[in-house]
Amino acid sequence: MIQFDLSKKNILVTGGSDGIGKEIARFLMEMNANVALHYFKNETAANELIAYYPNTKSRTFQADLESSQEAESLWSRVLEDYNKIDAVIFNAAVFLKHETAAENNDWFDVWKKTIRINLDAPALISRRAVNHFKKTGGGRMVFIGSRAAFRGETEEYLAYAASKGGLTSLSKSIARSFGKFNIKSFTIAPGFVKTKMAEQFIFDHGEEKVLNELSLKELTVPSDISPLIGLICSGGMDHATGSTIDINAGSHIR
Repeated sequence: MIQFDLSKKNILVTGGSDGIGKEIARFLMEMNANVALHYFKNETAANELIAYYPNTKSRTFQADLESSQEAESLWSRVLEDYNKIDAVIFNAAVFLKHETAAENNDWFDVWKKTIRINLDAPALISRRAVNHFKKTGGGRMVFIGSRAAFRGETEEYLAYAASKGGLTSLSKSIARSFGKFNIKSFTIAPGFVKTKMAEQFIFDHGEEKVLNELSLKELTVPSDISPLIGLICSGGMDHATGSTIDINAGSHIR
């Protein structure tokens, strides 16, 4: 197993009860990090995960990130518990279908919900994180983006692609603007990852279509991503700040 020493590191992971976020949180705790594990609804899964790592000071925090107030409150509660945060992993996101043939209000409702969760919440939390890191001597942020930000997405997921494009620009701007404060920022851009989030697209279009887009023979899984997060949080990629790292099984090569 790849090893990183993350002991005494306090790391906030949003959307940490399932999918990519769950594996990231698990890996970080395996490396002895204290994980502030955010969840929305799945309290049982979140608590079960941190129970496996009693030697860390990991805790769970509930918040509905569609609400700007709850996004702000999440940061405040985590900071109150840990006093110092070393890194933030922005993973929480939705992948909601809204075909252009839908009614105007329905289509726009999905657009607004997607932007609130996928872009507004990270923006609010990252602003608070920047100000905190300025006071504490620095920190790291990792934004889980998507290849959709670069190649686009199918017409029923316009909001998702737009939100991930904004997230990527946010990450780059943070890296450029605050590097002198020892603040580093990175984007991870997966393609399809074998999680519940991708299930609807695979159901609609078929797994064969997804696999045919890949250069490799199999879908990416969350454990293909988590070691890179560990490396970033350890400081091993600091001079790549501002970078976007593609993890998409060769389905989009730039």
